[in-house]
Amino acid sequence: MRNVAAIAGKELRGYFASPIAYVVMGFFALLFGMFFNAYLGAFMQQSMQMAGFGGGSMNVNMNLVRPLFGNASVVLLFVIPMITMRTYSEEKRSGTIELLLTSPLSDVEIIIGKFLGAMGLYVAMLAVTLLYMAILFWFGNPDWRPIAAGYLGLLLMGGSFIAVGLLISNLTKNQIVAGTATFGVFLLLWIVSWIGDGFGPRVQAVLSYLSITEHFDDFAKGVIDTKHLVYYLSFITFGLFLTAKSVDSERWRG
Repeated sequence: MRNVAAIAGKELRGYFASPIAYVVMGFFALLFGMFFNAYLGAFMQQSMQMAGFGGGSMNVNMNLVRPLFGNASVVLLFVIPMITMRTYSEEKRSGTIELLLTSPLSDVEIIIGKFLGAMGLYVAMLAVTLLYMAILFWFGNPDWRPIAAGYLGLLLMGGSFIAVGLLISNLTKNQIVAGTATFGVFLLLWIVSWIGDGFGPRVQAVLSYLSITEHFDDFAKGVIDTKHLVYYLSFITFGLFLTAKSVDSERWRG
């Protein structure tokens, strides 16, 4: 665990030693804030209209928090590649990958360390958005459990994307290529359920299960289902496993 923590700390310091961490966090916070402001304005307007017609009150979790998390999940398609594109590509470009592979560290320790380092930046990125949730609790009375479920879904989805991003970053020396390819794979995982619409029900069911968005929707609703937890954890494990195999082949080629 000490070696893993050392690698994770090195990766996290590398992010904040460059503009990457600040650009990613600022970009995500800006878009999240824009969505929050738009949905809050619409929520307030609809609430006043309902009050004027003598209707009931609107549910802040369903009408504001759920679509907000849905839009935040879309932003991850653009943000996560910026986090993962340098993990291995930069090591290869600078020539430090040979030192890393010949160090007394196992492939698993290196991969988990890099994964936790990227997750550290991702968690910090999500933590910035808690300010907007604090505003809701300050002026309103939302249910905290759907919000917690939504953040858990974002955390698991981000972890799945990071695991894939590590694999793709290990396949090239160019950060731009790694980022672009990662975005392409993310987009495919996003729309794979749409592809199944033109096939039979069995193919559609399989592709729908593979879609990373289908499993997030329940989290956005505030529902934590075991099958979704198993999907995301299996996705992360499989992504890290493929990365380990890719790193192992790098050792043999070296």
